[in-house]
Amino acid sequence: MSTTLNNEQLSNLSPYQRAWMRFKNNRRGYYSLWLFTLIFGVSLFAELISNDKPLLIQYEQQYYFPLWNDYPETTFGGDFVTMTDYNDPYIKEKILANGNWAIYPINNYRYDSINYFAELPNPARPSEQNFLGTDDRGRDVLARLIYGFRLSVLFALVLTAIGVVIGIIVGSIQGYFVGKVDLVTQRLIEIWSSMPELYLLIIFASIFKPSIGLLIILLSMFGWMGLSDYVRAEFLRGRNLDYVQAARSMGVSNVGIMFKHLLPNSMVPVLTFLPFRISGSILALTSLDYLGLGVPPSTPSLGELLSQGKENIDAWWLSMTTFSVLVGTLVLLIFIGEALREALDTRRG
Repeated sequence: MSTTLNNEQLSNLSPYQRAWMRFKNNRRGYYSLWLFTLIFGVSLFAELISNDKPLLIQYEQQYYFPLWNDYPETTFGGDFVTMTDYNDPYIKEKILANGNWAIYPINNYRYDSINYFAELPNPARPSEQNFLGTDDRGRDVLARLIYGFRLSVLFALVLTAIGVVIGIIVGSIQGYFVGKVDLVTQRLIEIWSSMPELYLLIIFASIFKPSIGLLIILLSMFGWMGLSDYVRAEFLRGRNLDYVQAARSMGVSNVGIMFKHLLPNSMVPVLTFLPFRISGSILALTSLDYLGLGVPPSTPSLGELLSQGKENIDAWWLSMTTFSVLVGTLVLLIFIGEALREALDTRRG
């Protein structure tokens, strides 16, 4: 669809089509959306991009798929009945001998695989073996960045989705029923928001084994309150409008009015704040991992890499690469959020 339309064509567009055109006209936000989607989409296939196992091996007229099956090294002419280390130069030589071949990923390391054949002490600087170097345990930094980025974005999307659902439900109930329901709920929210979130995280981290699920549960207990205020305000503004009164006089139930009539017209603040909530969730996970209160140590994490960069000041590749990935992700999400806010502003043409 062309971005230059006459007045008659503009009048035939739906509000959503006009918002999409306003979003596309913001080139910075539009290209940021495509770039972020592309990077995240590529990271979803991290196992095919960065892995310590070949994608396909043709050995002695037979095909092997190491990504889905484990093979002992005796399968490829090795000496021991143990799982094959495909980065071992001896095994590589065996696999590629006598016209055999193998298709390796772009990066030959997984997030938890250790380069036992590095020529430099860990953390090792960038080289032909490890494009972005290794951390203090010999793990490939590029692999941990790819897997860590994917984990951070997926964590943020899940946490944002849970917060949006809870925030919409609580805010809509407050804004629609008002009176004592609104008063009591608001006081409960004020009491709950005064709870020390960081202290609770520290207490639960010392009691339970750290995990992604535990973090999502704890952070989602507090992450919905900011959004519920905006939904409440939109419902307070729209509950006495004419179309709501007409639906009520026609016998439509309260639930039907709330979620079929009021909610679609109250989604502007929800959609506007989505990119900012995602960026806030990524930053929260990174901060907790940096403090050692986040995911388990073996899990790929941007915060854990930043912590290693602090402990190893001379290993600039640890902090600089992680900082670049984190800042780049947050900048893209902020640009998307700004463009979305302008697109949903009905005061614009």
